[in-house]
Amino acid sequence: MPQQPHILLIHSDQHRYDCLGVNGHPLLQTPVLDRLASEGVNFTHAFTPIPLCVPARNCLLHSQWATEHLCIANYDTEAPRPPPETLPSFSAVLRQNGYRLGYVGKWHVSRSRTPADYGFDTFVDENEYGKWRSAQGLPPIPHLNGWFGETDAAITPDQSGLAWGADRTIRLIENAGTDPRPFFIRWDPSEPHLPNVVPEPYASMYPPAAIPPWPSFPDPLDGKPYIQRQQRRTWKLDAWTWKDWAPIVGRYLGVISLMDAQIGRILACLDRLGIADNTLVVYTTDHGDMCGGHGMIDKHFVMYDDVVRVPLILRWPGRIEPGTVCRDFVSHALDLATTFCRAAGVESPSTFRGGDLLSLLNGTAEPRCDIFSTYHGNQFGLYSQRMVRDRDWKYVWNATAEDELYDLSADPAERHNRAADPICLPPLRQLRGRLLAWMEQTKDPLLNPWTRGQLAP
Repeated sequence: MPQQPHILLIHSDQHRYDCLGVNGHPLLQTPVLDRLASEGVNFTHAFTPIPLCVPARNCLLHSQWATEHLCIANYDTEAPRPPPETLPSFSAVLRQNGYRLGYVGKWHVSRSRTPADYGFDTFVDENEYGKWRSAQGLPPIPHLNGWFGETDAAITPDQSGLAWGADRTIRLIENAGTDPRPFFIRWDPSEPHLPNVVPEPYASMYPPAAIPPWPSFPDPLDGKPYIQRQQRRTWKLDAWTWKDWAPIVGRYLGVISLMDAQIGRILACLDRLGIADNTLVVYTTDHGDMCGGHGMIDKHFVMYDDVVRVPLILRWPGRIEPGTVCRDFVSHALDLATTFCRAAGVESPSTFRGGDLLSLLNGTAEPRCDIFSTYHGNQFGLYSQRMVRDRDWKYVWNATAEDELYDLSADPAERHNRAADPICLPPLRQLRGRLLAWMEQTKDPLLNPWTRGQLAP
């Protein structure tokens, strides 16, 4: 077997695709991730299989859709169901094939099972940061502004939770250097998930007056499911203007720049140890964040690109051509699990649904013609959605509400629902048929004689 590479996965929480310099944000400074893309490949059409934290992380571990592993919502909901303990994970496969595994940060996979149950040798829980902060004589993280964030005036950037997590990740990499086994090390910071409590200078790096509104703002939500307006009302956002949103977005951008700087320290560690050339580095996230897009917050009850489209960057010197831009559709969590196995030179389990991104890049895998995502509800109740999109159109089937259809060529911000427009009947029928075939293929439990009639011609 050829030498197995080290693998470093940096997997953040709720990072919008459009919030990277390399992905076109007009203000945001992300020089490290931009450089990583220039040294590897930037996937411009990566999508989450489900825009929700716990299910998405289970999709990544098991390379299955949520409708297959059946973890469809977070812990604190009506549907807290873990995947079967016998279901294979990529981490256990790597452990069985000679890898040493380390994990730093947010677990958010299972209440009953720990990273050790999935093959990880070492786990550093991000909840330890609060204890470290107290030991340094620092006050607790402030939460005076609730979910909308604020400045953390008591600390410097190198005392932040992001710096703390990067320090522990670097320590794992350094310790792995004394072990003959290749390593798989994963850092899962909670950032940039709101609330963003940010130290200076990052808290003020992006002045609110300079931040342009998202292309989807404002959105009157005309002809769209009632629950979207209800989401605004629940959060008391229905009367907000961009002036209300801009400070929150500024802190969101600031914490991304802080995270970018900490990622730079980790990559510098690989260089210092002389192992960068034999390390597959991956940066991605679980899903995006509305953060004011369509006038909404968080990620619930919607399938807009704000939450389903994600950043995905890979670097592997000698194996991935620097500066590659891949526009093929990627189901990032499912495909990464398979890719990690293939990079390690081992077969992925037969239960895995993802494709190998390395084969996609070298032209030996057939690209997808469309991409899917699902949602099942969370803290505001159960609510079933299925999404399919191709290059030109996105269709969202809301099982108990209005369908959504967006002409992505003319309306990339997804402001105008065309599902009831007779002119759009051909793409609507085509995407409904494609969604029905995919639900049959994946044995989606929502598909039954009653729901089939909503999708079948």
